[in-house]
Amino acid sequence: MKIFLISLLLLVNLNIAAETIVPEAYKSQFKPISIDPSINDPKLQDRIKLGKRLYFETKLSQAGDISCNSCHQLDNYGVDGKQFSEGHKKQLGNRNSPTVMNAGLHFLQFWDGRAKNVEEQALGPIMNPVEMAMKSEKQVVSRIKADQTYVEQFTKAFPMDKNPLSFQNIGNAIGAFERTLITPSKFDEYLKGNESALSEEEKRGFVKFVESGCSSCHNGVGLGGQMFQKLGLVKPYLTKDTGRAEITGKEEDRFMFKVPTLRNVEKTSPYFHDGSIKHLDQAVRLMAQHQLGRELSDNEITDIIKFLNTLTGELDNN
Repeated sequence: MKIFLISLLLLVNLNIAAETIVPEAYKSQFKPISIDPSINDPKLQDRIKLGKRLYFETKLSQAGDISCNSCHQLDNYGVDGKQFSEGHKKQLGNRNSPTVMNAGLHFLQFWDGRAKNVEEQALGPIMNPVEMAMKSEKQVVSRIKADQTYVEQFTKAFPMDKNPLSFQNIGNAIGAFERTLITPSKFDEYLKGNESALSEEEKRGFVKFVESGCSSCHNGVGLGGQMFQKLGLVKPYLTKDTGRAEITGKEEDRFMFKVPTLRNVEKTSPYFHDGSIKHLDQAVRLMAQHQLGRELSDNEITDIIKFLNTLTGELDNN
């Protein structure tokens, strides 16, 4: 009996030792996803429905073979899984196509932040000669207007506009739809107070994620998407792409890129602006080296990835 009690006490002590205590200060760096109430506004539903149709519309491309979904596939966590996406006549861009999931949460759009929101971003690829390659805004509108059902949908979606079917409203409709593409995960449940939403391993990974310095850039509701950061902040990263400096022309913006979201990161490889890294463990290792000046052990990387996997949400297949 005495031996049994001693063994029981040892097991209890081991369980206590295994419990991961996560400081509230660590949690406070993040916010759970919440659904924007305006999404459920009946007045907005016609616009969202139109935007979804346009998202899959190949008429928005010069050759009639590319839609938004071609590069940002909704059944694949908003990416196409390629280093560089194929555009008009199979041309390749020079940056990896980021996920459209949760993009409406970002402070700016594109890797260099050249679009202020998803409504503006949606129009960029349509006119880009490498991507969808349409010749003019007039050509875009003319193609869509040729379909009477589109004319009717735009009239319902933008009832207060004198000219409902406009180039800008194409972007506004697609943007309205993209704002519905949010993917809450069990990490959100944890942030809301459900301690059992994460396992001990996942909590340990969360602690390691914060204490390693990852959360200095990957924080907030999107765990990224809220700031620019120099790629190669501590250790230079070899790239010819100068990032935001190509837009601003400022030396201080050289190699500055928007910090990507980590939501669904296990599903959105390849990684980085150049799509050069296929595997998540390698991405974590390289970011620690180049951005934090840290050499993470294999065990530390494994722990961090256990946490990162909690950021994977469920896709809406409707």
